[in-house]
Amino acid sequence: MKKEKMTSLFFYIPLLMIMTISLLVMLHAKNISPLYQNNALKQSIFFAIGLFLLLLKDKLPLKKIFAWSFLAYLFNCFLLILVLLIGSSTKGAKAWFHLGFFSFQPSELMKLTLCLYLSYLTEKQSFTKKKDEIKYLFKVFIVVLIPSILVFLEPDTGAILFYLLIALAIILSSKCSKKWIIFIFTMVSILTALFFYAYFYHQDILIKIIGTSFFYRVDRLLNFQKGLQIENALIALGSAPFFDLKLYQTGIYIPEAPTDFAFALTANVFGLIGNIILLICYFLIDCYLIKIWKNTKKEQMKYFCSSFLLMFISNQIYNIAMNIGIVPIMGIPLPLLSYGGSTTMVYFLFLMIILKKN
Repeated sequence: MKKEKMTSLFFYIPLLMIMTISLLVMLHAKNISPLYQNNALKQSIFFAIGLFLLLLKDKLPLKKIFAWSFLAYLFNCFLLILVLLIGSSTKGAKAWFHLGFFSFQPSELMKLTLCLYLSYLTEKQSFTKKKDEIKYLFKVFIVVLIPSILVFLEPDTGAILFYLLIALAIILSSKCSKKWIIFIFTMVSILTALFFYAYFYHQDILIKIIGTSFFYRVDRLLNFQKGLQIENALIALGSAPFFDLKLYQTGIYIPEAPTDFAFALTANVFGLIGNIILLICYFLIDCYLIKIWKNTKKEQMKYFCSSFLLMFISNQIYNIAMNIGIVPIMGIPLPLLSYGGSTTMVYFLFLMIILKKN
């Protein structure tokens, strides 16, 4: 028991350090732009609620949560439809319910409900016959396709990417034959290659197939190395000294700095030492969660942990790669550092389930 408590410090101390850096970065952001005036206050409330949820983790009725996951999934799909009808539009995306002081994004909650339901579905599925595997893969395809279409209409490309990662992690962890996984990878690779071939050599045909709106959305993604966001993010990272605390000074303005570019903003506040500390903290948290995944015996939780880990670590890698300009900008925040109530609360709900003693 004592050893277990000592080991858990390698999770909670890095978590608190990331949260502290996040709040200090939010305080700095309000000096850069009045748009970020209340971010630090809101984020502190999200963190306080999140920590309170972690205190209640051992009271979770996990069996009931997984058993009700299909209803949660259906309700979340309803919210995704509702947000398209009556949601608020922000920066061209109709993806939020504005609730006075706070906003709620159903596409973020779908990550959790999708993980829960696919884990439950996979644990209940039989894989004794070939037709069972085909039936299972078809179910997973439909379950992922419905929210992906709804989120695509918002549009929120980043969320769709994580829905696919969740499904991939659970399929890989399941008893499904690896031949089907190879087949899926092959088909996806061929379709991707055909898409890019059409994009570079036959744009007129591609526009007729996917439409002008979607084509220009893809075009903006692929031309990600141009624009004020990435240019100023690279300046913030490239000009940062090893250590230079600039908490109450006006720094480099980066559009969406507290959300998508919080990593670059951290360098602008603390210098490169801030980024190094963040990387160490994420590494320790990842290692702790991987250890939990390895020690998990229950199948449902194994699937759930697998999908969360792939999503969580991919999220870190993609956001940092986006900040240094080597992947397209897709509105993917850095977990537990970037500003955002929906994202922050969903990650704490994930951690609440994973950290519960089985």
